[in-house]
Amino acid sequence: MAANDVLQQLATSSQGLSAEEATRRIERLGPNTLSTRGASAWQVLGRQVRSPLMLLLLVTAALSFFVGERTDAVIIGCILALSVGLGFSNEYRAEQAAAALHSQIRHRVTVRRDGHHLTTDVAALVPGDVVVLQLGEVVPADVRLLAVTDLACDESMLTGEPGGVAKSTDPVPEGTPLAELSSCALMGSVVHEGAGEGVVVATGSRTEFGRVARALGERHDETEFQHGLRQFSGLLVRVAGVLAGGILVINVALARPLIDAVLFALAIAVGITPQLLPAIVTTSLATGSRELARRKVLVKRLVCIEDLGNIDTLFTDKTGTLTEGRITFTAAVDAHGRPSDAVLELGLACNEATVEGGRAVGGNPLDLALWDVAPAGLVLPRRIAVLPFDHERRLISVVVAGSDGDLLVTKGAPEAVLERCRGVPAESHEVLDRSFSEGARVIAVAVRPVTGLTKVTEADEHDLELRGFLLFLDRPKQSAAGSLRRLAELGISVRIVTGDNPRVAERVSAELGMHVEGVLTGPELDELDEAALAEALPRTTVFARVSPEQKARVITAQRRLHSDVAFLGDGVNDAVALHKADVGISVDSATDVAKDAADIVLLEKDLDVLADGVVEGRRIFANTIKYVLMGTSSNFGNMFSAAVASAFLSFLPMLPSQILLNNLLYDASQMAIPTDAVDAEQLRRPAHWDIGFIRRFMMFFGPVSSLFDFATFAIMLWGFDAGAELFRSGWFVESLATQTLVIFVIRTRRVPFLRSRPSRPLLVAALGVVALGAVIPLTPLAEPLGFARPPAAFYGVLVALVVTYLALAEVAKAMFFRERPALVERRERSRREWHLAHHHPEARRARRVRRRASRWATPRSRSPAARAAPAVRRSARRPAARREGSNAR
Repeated sequence: MAANDVLQQLATSSQGLSAEEATRRIERLGPNTLSTRGASAWQVLGRQVRSPLMLLLLVTAALSFFVGERTDAVIIGCILALSVGLGFSNEYRAEQAAAALHSQIRHRVTVRRDGHHLTTDVAALVPGDVVVLQLGEVVPADVRLLAVTDLACDESMLTGEPGGVAKSTDPVPEGTPLAELSSCALMGSVVHEGAGEGVVVATGSRTEFGRVARALGERHDETEFQHGLRQFSGLLVRVAGVLAGGILVINVALARPLIDAVLFALAIAVGITPQLLPAIVTTSLATGSRELARRKVLVKRLVCIEDLGNIDTLFTDKTGTLTEGRITFTAAVDAHGRPSDAVLELGLACNEATVEGGRAVGGNPLDLALWDVAPAGLVLPRRIAVLPFDHERRLISVVVAGSDGDLLVTKGAPEAVLERCRGVPAESHEVLDRSFSEGARVIAVAVRPVTGLTKVTEADEHDLELRGFLLFLDRPKQSAAGSLRRLAELGISVRIVTGDNPRVAERVSAELGMHVEGVLTGPELDELDEAALAEALPRTTVFARVSPEQKARVITAQRRLHSDVAFLGDGVNDAVALHKADVGISVDSATDVAKDAADIVLLEKDLDVLADGVVEGRRIFANTIKYVLMGTSSNFGNMFSAAVASAFLSFLPMLPSQILLNNLLYDASQMAIPTDAVDAEQLRRPAHWDIGFIRRFMMFFGPVSSLFDFATFAIMLWGFDAGAELFRSGWFVESLATQTLVIFVIRTRRVPFLRSRPSRPLLVAALGVVALGAVIPLTPLAEPLGFARPPAAFYGVLVALVVTYLALAEVAKAMFFRERPALVERRERSRREWHLAHHHPEARRARRVRRRASRWATPRSRSPAARAAPAVRRSARRPAARREGSNAR
């Protein structure tokens, strides 16, 4: 259809809808969203009860209820319900906190309402809205184009084909394939070149991108951290299967009741499997995300906190991180270095800032800085045609009408402008050298008379006459020097990736005390093959004058060196590199495409804030490993002891309900682990999952725990002449005390309490659970739970056993943690194999689609129409915002 026919069919006009009509349409058609974001109580509850072992135990307990053992069955059911409730409450609260943080990331679009340009939330768009598309923006809905200026969109998210697709307003035949739909800009594509305006024809799941995103679903690729968790859980499930199977066979062979044997075997299996591991991990991540949000770091996916802690190399632009990010215009000089107002006027004429009422309200920072010093009452020549800036040419050209005829004005990177000029004065190179050495950002301006040129192409940018230079300054950020030192202390190598001149980057680095080992420019990078680039990377600190593809190539090469790479960028030219990095980091003021590509969004572009995130990631990983090592040491040892004892005793060493109660109390004490402090040496270097290490830890510390269990067995049988009930009471109390208190040994590689103190919540939780376990056999609950009252002398023996056990565990820890090179090599090999398996091109594309689809997600708490309607009403009162970070050159 012709553009006017589309407007008529949608009952709108080129001036857009009225605010009232937009509100009516969003109530009737719903918001421009693809999914809801938030915590689902049913999904969290489902994760708590979907364990096959737990379900099997419930079924078996129900059978025992119907065959007469009702008390045991009820007790088992109550304990399982408490365990599920504990995990559910912690994980649900954590997911609610994560959803609240995610909703702080806003995505906005410029829309024409009531004939005026306004900004509104993407969710508030409806069919019939007229939207403005600018370089670097993500197309917010399916749009029929009404006007274009050399518009090209990157539709690789939809078609898989990289590069920009040229767009026009001309209709295309019905049935035209998606990749050839030149009259439309599709949701999820990115404005690669130029600009345009169009009317929204489809929103939400009715768009082409919506269908793709819905087909992929919301399940994200597994991260290295999640892969490690799954491997660990699998290890314990296999161990539990072996133990439970052996116990069942032994007890059946000893002619014990089948129901009792099955319940006991299943209780052992449940006791050794990490039932609360998901809740521990989610609580740790949610606690970390809240702390990071307080420090102005928003995490789009909780597991990315762990990945952030793993990074050892950071690539970053210098603008706003190493510099203040406030670009100011300092001078306009002619080709000989003399001050020139004429060059300033040419720079204002060749400018992409959005100007309303003589004031710039949007555009890139350099153009905005020029308008900040524009003379009052300045009248610029009429603009006839424009070829917008793009990152390949690094130029913008316009044709303006002058009193002496039309003039082509070209402005851009000095290297790109000078190579299109003829007769460049020798003094110009001296001006450039001097300006770069002073740390100035330089834009060159050149002109050429033209006749009858109404459309500018790249071929017209030739035989130019250099008129002069525009000089800007972005001062080094003084706080960045301390941030760089802090990142170095965390074992993170910082590299600068910039489109600026290499001498400017070196000057900024020197002022901040950053040692520059080497510099590579874009042209030099193109001359290196992959092997030469890999060799050059370790001794290169600055990558200057690089294109988006070259940034991505550098990051890919660094990752091939088995490095965990983060990239911090905020411009449209950073999106590809953000996708290539292990952790993509952007800022709240970044272009849409950069924020979509990022895993983490900084509310403040500050390296110190990023260092906080790295420390928090490492702290969370360290605390997660504490729970893991607890589960594979004393907990495993106790369950192994129960399995062995069942083969030699004439009675079960502990009833199924007692095992589950022991496990519940133990897990409750571990819920405080996320609050624990972490030793400084554990934060200095990234840590990674190593299942081989965990397996060796289990085989080393498990027998130590079992040794003291067997000592307890001997004392109860021969020291106290215990029957079944007293034996179970003594071992219940001893096993709970040893497996709970050993956390104080395992949580640190230092001497506990003297050189490393636990957090107060962990200390209180552990001691409280041990005290509770010790008094349960003395309370009225003892009889229904199958306990007998221990003699007073037992508690004296218990203290001696626990103290001896903790001392021996400390000695064993010192022996175990003597690092061996072979173990380190195995750990690194495991990481390399994971990286190779999880970065296939198709997997990366699916990951990019899911990342981008998250911008059209809304909170779950309210109805979608109710959430979007206020945004429609607010947009009617809000002028188009000045976006400082968009379209950064």
